[in-house]
Amino acid sequence: MAKFIYLYRGQDTPMSDITPEQGAERMAAFAAWTEKVGAALVEVGSPFGTSVSVRDDGTEGAAGDLIGYSIVEADNLAAAKACTDGLPFLSDSDGKCAVEIFQLLPM
Repeated sequence: MAKFIYLYRGQDTPMSDITPEQGAERMAAFAAWTEKVGAALVEVGSPFGTSVSVRDDGTEGAAGDLIGYSIVEADNLAAAKACTDGLPFLSDSDGKCAVEIFQLLPM
């Protein structure tokens, strides 16, 4: 089996803008997804905090809009993509969020 990283891309909502009820709903939805994916989810991952982009010319800039990651194990890319079914991050259907999936290759 291969490992695949999910990179979550979208708009980060500050925790101060989320009510405790909304936070609990999000956590319950994510827990339901992790239970559904089961053993294929080898690393839950985490949200990203502060960031910066360091460029090859020595300058710094704003980092992209990546907001977190998870790692799954699957037979192939199609199976890794299928694991996104029910992922709460993709539930808004407004095109503002995406999960980019990359196979992690051995060094």
